[in-house]
Amino acid sequence: METFEEHYASMVDTITRCMPGANLELIDRAVKYADAKHEYQKRKDGSPYIIHPLAVAEIVAEMGLDTDAVLGAILHDCIEDTDASHDDIATLFNPTVAELVEGVTKLTRTDFTSQEEKQMENLRKMFMAMSKDIRVVLIKIADRLHNMRTMQYQTPKKQVIKCRETMDIYAPLAHRLGMQKMKWELEDLSLRYLYPEDHAKLTEYLSARKDQDEAFMNTIQFTIKEKLSEFGIHNTTYGRIKHVYSIYRKMQAQNKTLDELYDIYAFRVIVDTEPDCYHVLGHIHTLFNPVPGRFKDYISTEKPNGYKSLHTTVIGKAGIPFEVQIRTWEMHDIAEYGVAAHWKYKVKAGKGGEKDFEWVRRLLESQQDIDAEDYLEQLKIDMFNDQVFVFTPKGKALGLPAGACPIDFAYMVHSGVGNAMVGAKVNNRIVNIDTPLHNGDIVEILTSKASRGPSRDWLSICKSNQARTKIKQWFKKEKREENIEHGKAAFEAEMKRLNLPMSVLNDEQFADQLLEKLPYAAWDDIYAAIGYGGLTASKAVGRIQEDVKKLLKGPVIPEPDRINPGLRINPDSEEVLRNRHAINGVIVEDIDSCMIKFSKCCTPVPGDDIIGFITRGYGVSVHRTDCPNAAARSDPRQAARWVHCHWATADDQPFNTTLELECINRDGLVMDVSTALFDARVRMKGFNATELENGRCIIAVSFEVKNVTELTRITNRLLSIKDVMAARRGQN
Repeated sequence: METFEEHYASMVDTITRCMPGANLELIDRAVKYADAKHEYQKRKDGSPYIIHPLAVAEIVAEMGLDTDAVLGAILHDCIEDTDASHDDIATLFNPTVAELVEGVTKLTRTDFTSQEEKQMENLRKMFMAMSKDIRVVLIKIADRLHNMRTMQYQTPKKQVIKCRETMDIYAPLAHRLGMQKMKWELEDLSLRYLYPEDHAKLTEYLSARKDQDEAFMNTIQFTIKEKLSEFGIHNTTYGRIKHVYSIYRKMQAQNKTLDELYDIYAFRVIVDTEPDCYHVLGHIHTLFNPVPGRFKDYISTEKPNGYKSLHTTVIGKAGIPFEVQIRTWEMHDIAEYGVAAHWKYKVKAGKGGEKDFEWVRRLLESQQDIDAEDYLEQLKIDMFNDQVFVFTPKGKALGLPAGACPIDFAYMVHSGVGNAMVGAKVNNRIVNIDTPLHNGDIVEILTSKASRGPSRDWLSICKSNQARTKIKQWFKKEKREENIEHGKAAFEAEMKRLNLPMSVLNDEQFADQLLEKLPYAAWDDIYAAIGYGGLTASKAVGRIQEDVKKLLKGPVIPEPDRINPGLRINPDSEEVLRNRHAINGVIVEDIDSCMIKFSKCCTPVPGDDIIGFITRGYGVSVHRTDCPNAAARSDPRQAARWVHCHWATADDQPFNTTLELECINRDGLVMDVSTALFDARVRMKGFNATELENGRCIIAVSFEVKNVTELTRITNRLLSIKDVMAARRGQN
């Protein structure tokens, strides 16, 4: 165990080496202040607490930051764990240092409703401070890194909790900031405690073949250096084994054993200038066989975190594949320390601004109106490693989560573009708005002033937290009454599912008591939040479930099935009785309760004559009586499975249907059809165009209608478009 003196000497040495010109006198004063404040505190290993701030300060110094950042690291636990205050630190040092310490300090209030809420608020506070000064998060990551290095002194339970948090939050955050060196160490340390057996096997395997690996890397390294020297290219070349967690993840993703993995080697060639990078690339491809599709140019199109480099995968004469990364020294610093190096270069050059960390602002925007339990999952999506890089028609690159679709792209451009979106083109072809995007795609968003705004279905389609948040904000602002209606219906359904009476909310005293369990001022606010997606009905009811049972003080009496309020003309009226057993707007004669699905072959809507077919295991399939498949009801072998059914008389719910348009193909036809549908205020569900050999095409459009009258109106409107020859109900 190192002593205080040894840690202090090591810190000073690192500061002197990495931060020439640092104020050592002020740093020494901060160490003495922190040591006095932490005097009676010990680490888990029994060492003086001051050892930890010294180690964090040394990690910060390695990043090459400034004196204020080192002071913030030394003092980072003073406000949280001692009687030191923000004002004390501002007076003794300076206000900037005090703000850094405050930004790193966790929230200390204890009235959180859950551990998730506590964690969310702590992260939100850190991101708020980070948006003002990026050094806050750099100190925080350094703090977590040292804690991970000393994790062996924690209990097994604490090890798992902290390592999982590191993998979920801090490693992705380090990646998002371009701090690859720290990301790798955080991941490897987490793997050691989360999966100790797998970690031990991997390290043992790598240790056993160390001599073999070094011989291979020395050979490749010598070959590259010799080739580049012939052409006078000054370079530093070295090889390495990919880090343990990277190999582990590759094994899991590819379902391979250790012996089956070959691409575990990576080489770096560091040169003086950017043109040299491309010269080196040519020589590498001359020396070794490049693997098709494995070249990436992150110099011409840098990653959102500022990472720049050329990547190529090649195969050597021994048949072993390996990766080569080519970069300048400045690119290398940014690749290793990410935003820390980026920040340093910008400060030295007198450049930099908030646009460099625009993603932080977007992250803060996405934190609005979000449930604590969903926050962490959505945060992981926004910061996770896997991304796709796509382009606007003007060539601007945008980074999106893997699996993102045009909806995510539209809201990344601007919320107004997303709200007015009626379609999308990818690589100059019309696609569905849920089409997954891939690296290199050129995406164009089609908008219309007649757009009715986003669909609720988009919330389950989009992948980015940013898009989801902006959609929720639109519904919150534009559709409050509708949100309340939808949310209340979902809330009542969940109460009924759990056998809880809604009548408990009729008592103002009960209702007010239950409202205290939810972070909203009124019940309409809760219903509205459920309606626009800010809260789920299951979570809302779950928080009050036990309290409802306690308030009732007895067994819960289930409420009778609610009748649609729109049908409540007379409780005993014939209309109510006819519609009491309606399911999805359809009444099946002689069957009170069954699963209903609408056949895709004819897509019936209210107003059509319909008939039902009892399927095997899927309830009753509803067809139009003129559907070709319904003609089979004359078959005596199937006659018993056909049942009479009709539409509920007062049902006004939307139904999906599909039209197939037979057209003469021409430029602008797809846009004309799309515009006509949106001008008719049709809720689109799908759009597909197929070109035929005879100069014609088939356009299939799926959308919602309430009845056959509305469908006829829309059909006639589409038939009035030039070159649309025919329309028929078709396959979804």
